[in-house]
Amino acid sequence: MDKKKPKKVFVQGAIPPEKIANSIANHQSKTNIGAHSIFLGQIRADEIDGKIVTAIDYSAYEEMAEKVFHEIRESAFSKFDMTCCHIYHSLGKVKTGEICLFVFTSSAHRKVAIEACNYLVEEIKAKVPVFGKEIFEDRTHQWKVNK
Repeated sequence: MDKKKPKKVFVQGAIPPEKIANSIANHQSKTNIGAHSIFLGQIRADEIDGKIVTAIDYSAYEEMAEKVFHEIRESAFSKFDMTCCHIYHSLGKVKTGEICLFVFTSSAHRKVAIEACNYLVEEIKAKVPVFGKEIFEDRTHQWKVNK
């Protein structure tokens, strides 16, 4: 694996739509790219034990989590012929309907972009030490279990 400098992944609060749009626009000049795949994780208003989730408050030991994000990203580059890969994850409170995870892969061909994006999302969910506290409409909370 390359010894690339780790990229900052964490964004305070929700990931704004403008960040997603700008990421796409910034790749228009890269004419060796033929496909992009994007995963957007959005906060759901789940009902749990009769209470509705209104937000998730994300926390992490940032230094450790950034290292794991970097390892996953580099692993994806070694497995897939990607041109670009960007990952952003929220920290802090993200309300229902807002975006908390943005994974963006690019390659010459669609199959690679799609497979790499799926791989990254599954690895992130399985390995990155990011914790979410579900906040309910009555202001009570509980730790979220990843599914």
